[in-house]
Amino acid sequence: MQKFLMLMVLAITIVSCKDKEGEKESPTKTKIPVYAWDYGPGEATDEELTAKFADLKAKGIDGLMYNGGHDPETYRRVGKLVKEAGMEFHTWIPTMVQGKNPKLKEEWYAINGKGESAFDKPAYVSHYTFLCPSKEGVYNFLADLYGSVAEVEHVDGIHLDYIRFPDVILARGLWDKYGLVMDREFPQFDYCYCDDCTSTFKDKTGIDILEAEDPSQVMEWKQFRYDLITSMVNRLTEVVHSKNKKINGAVFPGPSIAKKLVRQDWGKWNLDAIYPMNYNDFYLEGPKWVGEMVAEEVATAKDGAPVYSGLFICPKPEKKGDEKDPENHGLLPEEIAEAIQVSMENGAAGICLFTPGRMTDAHWEAFEEAIHKDYSAK
Repeated sequence: MQKFLMLMVLAITIVSCKDKEGEKESPTKTKIPVYAWDYGPGEATDEELTAKFADLKAKGIDGLMYNGGHDPETYRRVGKLVKEAGMEFHTWIPTMVQGKNPKLKEEWYAINGKGESAFDKPAYVSHYTFLCPSKEGVYNFLADLYGSVAEVEHVDGIHLDYIRFPDVILARGLWDKYGLVMDREFPQFDYCYCDDCTSTFKDKTGIDILEAEDPSQVMEWKQFRYDLITSMVNRLTEVVHSKNKKINGAVFPGPSIAKKLVRQDWGKWNLDAIYPMNYNDFYLEGPKWVGEMVAEEVATAKDGAPVYSGLFICPKPEKKGDEKDPENHGLLPEEIAEAIQVSMENGAAGICLFTPGRMTDAHWEAFEEAIHKDYSAK
């Protein structure tokens, strides 16, 4: 009897060990790739940043698009902490929008159809100080900026933003905010009419755009400006790739919307990944619209570059109905799951949050369930 009991104990032990081995070998729980736009560090200490990044990682964030200015040392410090937390680190640095800087000449800023410079009379808001992409000095400034940041060891990639002209037409949800009806292109929001742009265009096409009755109807003029931005992006891609780093960008939706509103023909850009800002509330649309945009974006991305669907989060869901400023709107907790689902089912490689700081506890709860679903069946 004692021998029998010993054999039973041995058998149970073997089965138990096999079960534990099976647990170790079971596939990792399904989770979609998730990125987030974030910024800082401000006055935060290393300890505070470490705790913040560990929390984001625990909540399911795989990488940050981090805005920390122009100083490579900031990215060296923050990047080390982000990498230690187990996330990717991409430096989120605006491109064509630059504030006053001794390295930038006043004549390098874009000129609108009324002859006004974005340097001292920007459209819409004070920070819309857009540079002109036709200036070689602008390219040299940006190449040096991104090249120096790309050399930082902790940086996985450069993330371009404001890589465009000013909004010649605002998203429909912003019209009331600025007291505008933008049913066509208006000269004060139409860029760039500097001497370099207009003369180069005339040399290439024989068209004097300054003599055109309605420049908005001259398709060659639209294409010329699409191509200026495309050339800038692709030249900067070469710079970043020469440092053995990735390059990606935040773009407007579509690009049917991107071309119409901000002159982005991003389907021709040589980027490693695309992060469309599918901010449905800005277009007076619901979460379903996000999926429609993603379908177009995936079909358009050059050479099959992955598309990460950018989602705009409502920071105060209980006040959304009373909030007039659409920049305080965004996805409600009960909408975020649908936005994630339609993004993934229409071919997105993952999503990107704007921003984790806007997420409420209810958002995180819905998010946690949505990111761990398998959307590959469709």
